[in-house]
Amino acid sequence: MIGTALLAIGLVLIIEGLVYALAPSLIESLLEALRALPENQRRNMGLAAMALGVVFVWLAKSLGA
Repeated sequence: MIGTALLAIGLVLIIEGLVYALAPSLIESLLEALRALPENQRRNMGLAAMALGVVFVWLAKSLGA
């Protein structure tokens, strides 16, 4: 269980690191776009991302990961 959690955190850090390394100017423009959104919409996007993550974890576990 701990190994799976560490694997998941490691994969997230790899993906985020790649984005910052390969497209730092894109990150800045995305952050500006996020600042322009109302707080409620940002919260809903976060909840939707979290729900999608739960679905992905459930699918991975269902497939034997």
